Amino acid sequence: MDSIEDKRKIILKVIQQAHKNSNFASLPYPQLVAVSKKQEEKKIELAIKSGQKIFGENRVQEAQQRWQKRIEIYNDLELRLIGPLQTNKVKQALKLFNIIETIDREKLAKEIAKNFGCESKTKSFYIQVNTGSETQKSGLLPTEIDSFFEYCTNDLKLPIIGLMCIPPKNEEPAMHFAFLKKIADRNSLFKLSMGMSDDFEEAIKFGATSVRIGSLLFGAREP
Repeated sequence: MDSIEDKRKIILKVIQQAHKNSNFASLPYPQLVAVSKKQEEKKIELAIKSGQKIFGENRVQEAQQRWQKRIEIYNDLELRLIGPLQTNKVKQALKLFNIIETIDREKLAKEIAKNFGCESKTKSFYIQVNTGSETQKSGLLPTEIDSFFEYCTNDLKLPIIGLMCIPPKNEEPAMHFAFLKKIADRNSLFKLSMGMSDDFEEAIKFGATSVRIGSLLFGAREP
């Protein structure tokens, strides 16, 4: 069985190869975001020791418990919030995460803007797009993005640098990645967080700048 270090090397090679074969080969390699939610502590330590620096978490409280001490020990780690953010957790999130990828409604954007400042650890944000318009999923509808992006940047002065999406499970992901890229281009946004363990190679073909990988790196999560 491959170790986490071996798995990471394999994943990075696949990322590099997919990137070289894409139309975006002249741009920097996509970043590997290790999705550490609900993973065992020993696996997180092994990932850090193998050289992994960027981690994605879904919940603020869980991330705090896991990372608060670690970020004091390892000062070069980057934490990203890739799960839904409740408005009552905004202050905590801004102190913990370098990047928040899941701005998905006006109320949340306002609360972030109210608490965002030079002392915030968070320096940039992504808007989450519900590319499949699924009722049970977080994210803004594609038709809402242009005006919402304008509102966040012009009215709230938030540094929005990219978009993220999670395609519907029962649909071809490629069309969702292409759709997200089109929305990003229209708004001159250059960061795209798309692609997970099952479809990250496909996402890279369409210009992903970061891919969120959990099970492929760590194995199955704790029940």
